[in-house]
Amino acid sequence: MNTNDLKIFEAVAVTGSFTKAAAAMFTVQSNVTARIKSLEEEFGAELFSRTSRKVELTSSGKILMHYCKQIGSLVADAKSSIQSNTKISGSLKIGCIETTMALKVPEILNHFEEKFPDVELEFKSQMRNALIDDVLNFNLDAAFVSGPINVSGLEHIKVKEEQLVILTASQGPEIGELLAKKHVKIVVFGEGCIFRTRLESWLSSKGIVHYKNTVLNSIEGIINFVEAGLGISILPEEVVSRYYAGRKLTKYALNKQLGTMNTVMIYRSDKIQSGALRAFIDLYFHAGKGSDIGDRFFS
Repeated sequence: MNTNDLKIFEAVAVTGSFTKAAAAMFTVQSNVTARIKSLEEEFGAELFSRTSRKVELTSSGKILMHYCKQIGSLVADAKSSIQSNTKISGSLKIGCIETTMALKVPEILNHFEEKFPDVELEFKSQMRNALIDDVLNFNLDAAFVSGPINVSGLEHIKVKEEQLVILTASQGPEIGELLAKKHVKIVVFGEGCIFRTRLESWLSSKGIVHYKNTVLNSIEGIINFVEAGLGISILPEEVVSRYYAGRKLTKYALNKQLGTMNTVMIYRSDKIQSGALRAFIDLYFHAGKGSDIGDRFFS
């Protein structure tokens, strides 16, 4: 067995097809079949269940897939560390929620590239649970998500505490009048968004369980819809004040429980950190224990 065998195995698992895996790996199907057979003989277990229509991982295959991701990550880190020697290089995949992606990533990227120009940063925006899964499954090196976090296998570092506010159109009815309507309208991100969850919890605390959702995928879109009177929403107060101060919006404070959001950075606790990941952590979060160290770059 070699690392290329594992890459072929992963290609079959991802594509669900020996033919497609062969094309992805620039080889022939017979070689893919032979390499998978060799792996199954070596591990003494069937790795794929094969039918005329599809190829799927068996329970043994799923276990090997988990380790494949770790092996691939370790090999990439080893190459990066050996090749860099005296300088930090390699690549990092960082995940974040939409507000961080749109408003903070350019600042993070510029500052990091100034100090470590040989490190390639790749950012991915997703919902919180998807980001956590991607870090656990080695698809991301780290991610910025809302806390608290208590997931086995993950470490976290506090980045910033933010205050959330309810938003309405300043030229429309006040919040009390909007909530009294038969069908309350809300403007939110998709399922799994922390802001949407908080808004729905707030409405529930007001005895409102029926409302009409307008789902958007950008902060700008949410701001535009709220300003036009198409619904209420919830966003970090700092985001609204700093980037949308001139918009016709009214902000309403929330209680501490619903209105406080802690952003944390998560990364695997059992993963050998590459030089690039250590540099990323050290640069942004090296301040004293217990301090709100994220304020330096998230304020």
